[in-house]
Amino acid sequence: MIQQKKKSNLMNWEIVSVNPNNKIWNWKDLFCFWGLNIQSIIGFSLIASLYIVYQLNFFVVLAGSVIGSLLVYFFSNLIGKPSQKHGIPFPVFLRLSMGVYGARYVAILRGLVGVFMFGVQTYFISKSVGYLIRISLFSIDSAILDKDIFLLFFMGMNSIDWFSLIFTFWIQYLLFSNGQRLIKAIINFSALFVYLGLIIFFMILISENYNEIKSSFIDLFQNNDVYNKENLIALLSVAGTFFAYFSIIIVNFGDFSRYAKNESDVNKGNLSLFLNLIIFSFLAISLVLGSSIVFEKNLMTIDRILTNPTDIIGKFDNTYLTFIALLFILVASASTNLVANYIPSQNSIINFFPNKSSLRSSGLIIVFLGIILAVFWDPILSKIGILSFIDTIGSFFGPIAGVMLIDYYFIKNKKVINKDIFSSNKDGAYYYSGGWQIKSIYSLFIGFIFASATIWNAELRFLQPFSWIIGAVFSSITYYLLASK
Repeated sequence: MIQQKKKSNLMNWEIVSVNPNNKIWNWKDLFCFWGLNIQSIIGFSLIASLYIVYQLNFFVVLAGSVIGSLLVYFFSNLIGKPSQKHGIPFPVFLRLSMGVYGARYVAILRGLVGVFMFGVQTYFISKSVGYLIRISLFSIDSAILDKDIFLLFFMGMNSIDWFSLIFTFWIQYLLFSNGQRLIKAIINFSALFVYLGLIIFFMILISENYNEIKSSFIDLFQNNDVYNKENLIALLSVAGTFFAYFSIIIVNFGDFSRYAKNESDVNKGNLSLFLNLIIFSFLAISLVLGSSIVFEKNLMTIDRILTNPTDIIGKFDNTYLTFIALLFILVASASTNLVANYIPSQNSIINFFPNKSSLRSSGLIIVFLGIILAVFWDPILSKIGILSFIDTIGSFFGPIAGVMLIDYYFIKNKKVINKDIFSSNKDGAYYYSGGWQIKSIYSLFIGFIFASATIWNAELRFLQPFSWIIGAVFSSITYYLLASK
């Protein structure tokens, strides 16, 4: 009995191989998954800015975004297919190359970044919830917000802010900790719901400003001087920017692809990233151009083109429109928080404490830490440059992916010994040296040095959008040279 317990002390039913009956995701579900990853305020602002504000050539931006998406597609396929085949999430897949114990500490790096971003993003989501509450109260009684209870502040937040923050964490916890079937439903609903909202707003704008928006679109195509040195540099910069935007989700894409029915669905689903890019780009550009036209018609003074959805909404003097728009933003932000931050953190925590964790307990850890981060974000964390520290931890993601891929495809030749993945037996294939694969850890730090240099070395900062790839290349080469001997 004791020996058997030792062999299975790395197992948890949430991270074991997925039952074939539970492999229910198809390419349409992955279409919605990629839709969520681009349907954020940052994604909206990024696309609109590249096409409109920075005055880059339209075809250069289009080509750069396609190249960046091709890189995302390539790496997502490489990382996603092993997890689909063997039904294991990212932290467990990591045991092949890092060792059954080493994978705990390497995977938790992704979890730490996920928890931090979950807390901070929930803080901003709660702001939207707070705005909705204020709009509702104001519509009932225009003087109610002047009451003393709403004028008392603690840690920079009043009673509405505190209620919104706790409520937002609580709702996310209830929704996100119920297994992959509900997660799948949330992803599908959210992606289609946000697209519906964008289309409705697009139709409203186009119905009243068709000729003006059409003329503005034509102006985007006017610059025909594509083939010059400046545009080539801009193209590479756009490609790197798009890849960097998606790179945080690539390393743990296996957390989602493990539920795909087959490899073909993974391939088709990842291809749908291009379709999402086209649809979302068109709608984002149209809404920004249309909003600018409306502002000009109403003689509203705007010193620059607004690309942030919340800034655009703030200029419309329409309570109902603001309420509805905030609702769509709320759904988009919370769903992005789910796939980019919550699920990766949850799997990493369960992998770290496999005998003591569940969906609920790991979720409580994420929420507890997230609340602390959210409360201290505005008064302290946002002012001490902590994002540079988080970016530095993120510099491990490319090197991690590089070691994983080289190990699986070239060193292990796509072979996985399932029983040894969850065994701490010293004779296990993935026990290595005390549960650690020293060669991969060494390679990981080599890749990290080169990747983090693009953050901390001013002369290399222009390479920062490609830091993920740089780290992956150096770590994979190092590991291959060490492990293939």
